[in-house]
Order: sequence, then structure tokens, then C-alpha cells
Amino acid sequence: MIQLLQAEETMAADVAEAVEQIGNTYSRQLESFLDGLPVQAAVFGIKTVAAIVLFLIGRKLIRMLVRITVRSMERAGAEITVRKFIKYLVNAVGYILLLLLILSVAGVQPTSFATIASSVTVALGLALQGSLTNFAGGLLILVLKPFKVGDYIIEDTNKNEGTVRSIGLVYTELVTMDNRVIVVPNGTLSNSSLTNVTSQEKRQLDLKVGISYESDLKKAKELLVRLIEENPMVLKEEEHFAYVSSLDDSAVTLGCRCWTRTGDYWRCKWDMTEAIKMVFDEEGIEIPYGQLDVHIKSQP
Repeated sequence: MIQLLQAEETMAADVAEAVEQIGNTYSRQLESFLDGLPVQAAVFGIKTVAAIVLFLIGRKLIRMLVRITVRSMERAGAEITVRKFIKYLVNAVGYILLLLLILSVAGVQPTSFATIASSVTVALGLALQGSLTNFAGGLLILVLKPFKVGDYIIEDTNKNEGTVRSIGLVYTELVTMDNRVIVVPNGTLSNSSLTNVTSQEKRQLDLKVGISYESDLKKAKELLVRLIEENPMVLKEEEHFAYVSSLDDSAVTLGCRCWTRTGDYWRCKWDMTEAIKMVFDEEGIEIPYGQLDVHIKSQP
């Protein structure tokens, strides 16, 4: 019984000593924290002020850089879509770099943010693969300028054609002759061949018409040349002439070649086609057409 009481007293003394040691340890830590609190507060205040000053200076520098970039692109004659995209890109990259710099000054390691950002970028890249292809195609179109707003283009893959109304970063809008709007992905336009009909100031007009073998060949050629020279939409300083294109089964195919302004191409073609028919009828130049002769034999 006495031994049991002594053991309990010894245990109680050990517990009391342990509690006293723990209390002393926490007391020393609290004293150390309180002693270093002014220093930590001063360091935190200095870092906060430095971060604020750095943010204000960085924001001014970013705005200045954006203005310089926009003015440079305006002087270079860049498209409005390119200017807007580059403006937003420079602004976003500038603020991202400024944020990383502020975190470094504040003592925060930006490696974790970079890891998260890279993971998010990979996930978005896999989810938006087709859109990113169109986005990259839009950048190529805006930088290389195979066509511009107002051009008439023909996309050779799907045979879409029309006047370019707008060039976006993902899609390009075409307006057809009958005022329909076609939205074409930029990836399709950048990865396939296309024809820019209105990129040049003038176009060659080549018309062909067939006349009968009995008609006066020289007279027909002279009439074609006269029609070319009388048409006000034909560029007289450019080469123009009439020629025999081929000798077919039922007609002699004549051709006339001239040049006209790109904007007058279709009107000039239609006017010349109508004038050829009218003049040939007046001058007795026969334009043959398919005929079928039926012979009926009577039985006795």
C-alpha cells in the first residue's frame, strides 16, 4: 500500500514537472514572438509599401508600352482586329509579369502559381483544340494578309465565296452576291487554297463566241475589235485583240481578249456579251446552235 502511494506521488511529481516544462517552453516562444513582432510588422509594412509602389509604377509602364505598341501598329497600317488583339495581349502579359514580380517582392514563391497555370493551359488546349486551330489561323491571316476586308474571295475546299465583311480571330464572315452571310472558320482559310478575285486593280476579260463556217471570219473579228474599242470600261492602253480559238464540229470559235478594272469586270463582261449578240445579228454573222434534222420516209 505504501509503495503504491509512493508511486502515485512520483507520477504526480513527473506530471507536474512536465506541465511546468511545457509552460516554460510556450512562455519562451510567446516572449520570442512578442519580441520579434515589431520587426515582423515592420518587414511586412515595408513589403506592402514596396508592392504598392511597384504596382503603381508597373501599371504606368504597362500603359505606356500599350500606347507605344498601338501607335506603332497604326503607323504600320495593321488591321483593326490585329491592333485590338495585340493591345489586349501586351496588357495581359504585362500585368501577369507584374503580379509575379510583386509576389516575389512579398516573399511568396510563384512556382505553385506557375504549376497551376501550366496545368490549366494544358487542359484548355485539349478541350479547345479546334478553336485554337481557328485562332492560330486567324493570327496567320491577320499577319500575312492573304486578303482584307472588302476583297472578294473564293475558298477552294468548300467553294464558299463572297465579299469579306469582317476578319475575326476565330471566324471570317463573307457576304454573297445575293446578300447571304457565310461564316468560315479561319483554320479552313489558312490551311487550304483560296482565290482572291479583287486583290489586283485590273483583270483580263476573255470572251468566246462561235460563228458558222459560212459567216465572214475577218468581218467577225473586226466587229469584235470594234466592240472592244467602243466599250468605255475596257482599258485601251492594255493589249486587246480578237483571235480564232478553235475549229469545232459545227462552229468556228472566236475569242476576244481585253483588260478592265476589277470593279467593272462583271458589268463589262455582260455588256460585251450582249453587244456581240446584237451586232452579229445586225451584220449577218450567224451564231450556230444545235439542230436536229428529221427525215420522214413514206412507205408505198
